[in-house]
Amino acid sequence: MALTREECEQYLAEPHVAALAVDAGEGRGPLTVPIWYQYEPGGDLWILTGRGSRKHELISAAGRFSLMVDRLEPTIRYVSVEGPVTRTEPGTRELLREITARYLPAEKVDGYVEFAEKNHGETVVIHMSPQRWVSADLGSL
Repeated sequence: MALTREECEQYLAEPHVAALAVDAGEGRGPLTVPIWYQYEPGGDLWILTGRGSRKHELISAAGRFSLMVDRLEPTIRYVSVEGPVTRTEPGTRELLREITARYLPAEKVDGYVEFAEKNHGETVVIHMSPQRWVSADLGSL
């Protein structure tokens, strides 16, 4: 059974690791990779990635991307959302800390932020406006 828009938004607001998909060009399937994201119901969502990375270049070229999150427990459920890029801006320490805190325990955040700043290079934050939703909850089969 499909979820309501509100249920989709609430589910997407939970800290799931998403599968990002973006057009990879003629003769190629879409680039599909796991990624952290940030989202609050009713707003745009955003991802943080390396400036000049393959993800960054492909998203810039396509002007849009998709995210899909799923789970198996307590019910089989997924939400997929697709939409246009609304803006891209330089990554900041504050945004890196925000997204890290969404996924890691509090005692691991500072260490990860320090590691990422030393090893991942310059970043960008890419914002997407959710436009098309696909969802299902198969209940407790």
